[in-house]
Amino acid sequence: MALLVAVVGVVGTLGASLLTQSRADRTKRMEMEAAAEQRREERDHAEALLGAERARNRAEESIALRRTCYITLNTAARQYLTAQVDFMHALRNGTGIEAALEDLETRRTTLRESYAEAQMIVPPQVMQGAGVASRHLNAGYGRLKQIAASTPYNQEDLSSFKVRVDQSWALLSGMRQQMRFDLGVDTEPTSGTDL
Repeated sequence: MALLVAVVGVVGTLGASLLTQSRADRTKRMEMEAAAEQRREERDHAEALLGAERARNRAEESIALRRTCYITLNTAARQYLTAQVDFMHALRNGTGIEAALEDLETRRTTLRESYAEAQMIVPPQVMQGAGVASRHLNAGYGRLKQIAASTPYNQEDLSSFKVRVDQSWALLSGMRQQMRFDLGVDTEPTSGTDL
């Protein structure tokens, strides 16, 4: 009997220590799993913040790129139209025609280059307005070249070209307004004809 009691005591003591060790191991494993889960959540949160930061940086870079492109395109279009007006006046006055034509050709090339760049960057809704303005300016260029090819220059044709110039300014104004709206400068597109 004493032996049985001793065996039960030893088994109980060993069992208790094994049970205690098992529970300690289980508790430690649960703590490690909880710590790993917390690290995983922190890593996921950090990755989400990094992704949001990258998206914000891409959006800011896109706006800066579009802004630069818009400035270049708007400037080139205005200078092209101004060169057309200067050429029209040179034809009307009969002086400085070669210099005005050279400037017109330079401005035309500059617009073509900035328009080509815009085609790669500008969203479709803005590109549509830019395309209309560009085609109108190029049609005006063609009309001026026709007038310049006829000698003497038809003053009536030159006078009627003024209507085309006014239309061009309105189209450029509309294009600029679309650009400003896209950049968030204006809260809504306007149909004004500011110069």
